Amino acid sequence: MGNVLVLAEHRQGVLRDISFEMLAVAPKLAADMGGEAMVLLIGSSMDDMAKKAAGYGVKVMVVDDPLFKDFNADKYQKVLSALIDDLKPAVVITGHTAQGVDFMPALAVEKKLPLIAEVIGLEYAGGTLKATRQLYSGKVNATLAFKPADTYLVTFREGAVEAPAPSSAGTVEKLDSPLKEDLPYRKFVEYIESEVGDVDITQSNILVAIGRGLKEDKNLPLIEELAKAIKADIAGSRAAIDAGWIPHDRQVGTSGKSVKPKLYIAMGISGAFQHIAGIKGAKTVVAINKDPDAPIFAVADYAIVDDMFKIIPKLTEKLKELKG
Repeated sequence: MGNVLVLAEHRQGVLRDISFEMLAVAPKLAADMGGEAMVLLIGSSMDDMAKKAAGYGVKVMVVDDPLFKDFNADKYQKVLSALIDDLKPAVVITGHTAQGVDFMPALAVEKKLPLIAEVIGLEYAGGTLKATRQLYSGKVNATLAFKPADTYLVTFREGAVEAPAPSSAGTVEKLDSPLKEDLPYRKFVEYIESEVGDVDITQSNILVAIGRGLKEDKNLPLIEELAKAIKADIAGSRAAIDAGWIPHDRQVGTSGKSVKPKLYIAMGISGAFQHIAGIKGAKTVVAINKDPDAPIFAVADYAIVDDMFKIIPKLTEKLKELKG
């Protein structure tokens, strides 16, 4: 049977978005492989999360033990290693997150199984499992074939697909923990939340975002005038933060923050996948970039292929007119 096992990810009692995004891919993949999609939850006091995951019409297996109250990569690896032996899934999928990348490579080495990391798509055709990854900052999609194996390991990129809506009630099954005693060589200490600055961009209705295309900080007043005209907050890509143009707490992307504004205006941002993942919740995306092949245009609702320094003054002037 070609069962697909999805390791759900949670933090501080809440299932993370990547857990549901993987369920946009796993059921079809499992059906094509002649099996079913199953979700694995590892943690402590998991009843509510298990019920929520089961609402997507899948079988949810829960390893519920106080030993897993907090994430520990070594403990997760031991549980998955034992369950791969017991359940013999065809594919194991985890998120390509700080958690997933902490143990999946080590698990692949331990079990001598093939691993493809940071995939954005999976398909099974002609008896071969294939994964899609992005290269050259998202400008090229590459399809890779796994070598034959009993089990394949995958880490799936956050924000690569849209999570499905809950469907029907699945089932929940509790499993005995393969780990019978604590591991003394790695301990969880505490969560440290990043500080929120004068503006919390995760709550902004309108964001004007800058990237490497700004060129230098003396051009920032141009952006500030546009933002003021539409009562927007200013955010940016990692390039803008690294250049020191705006504070770190304004960074959008996988190493920054995920935002969900009603309007997101990206100026001089090429749109590497790390940034795209951070704007998946935006209702409308407007992109200005002089490179017609910039990846940002693949997700933009409105695209302007031109020099941002020619467009922004005209856009600001027009918006001021419209606002009276």
